[in-house]
Amino acid sequence: MKDVSLLLDLRGTPCPLNFVRTKIQLGKMAPGELLEVWLDPGEPIEQVPDSLVMDGHQVEAIDNRDQFYALYVRKKTQE
Repeated sequence: MKDVSLLLDLRGTPCPLNFVRTKIQLGKMAPGELLEVWLDPGEPIEQVPDSLVMDGHQVEAIDNRDQFYALYVRKKTQE
């Protein structure tokens, strides 16, 4: 993912705080920008992507990096 605008490392952050922090960061970004979020296995990677999609953002990829997951989410273009 070459056009990542920002990296947010949320390893060790419990649910639902990881979703809340991701949403806050997306709120600071311009529409269409791409955010890379590092999440722990289990509940974080199972819950956060679905919650972001329900909020109108686009999950472009989920990359398994052995100890954590890299989630690529593009901020929605319209509020």
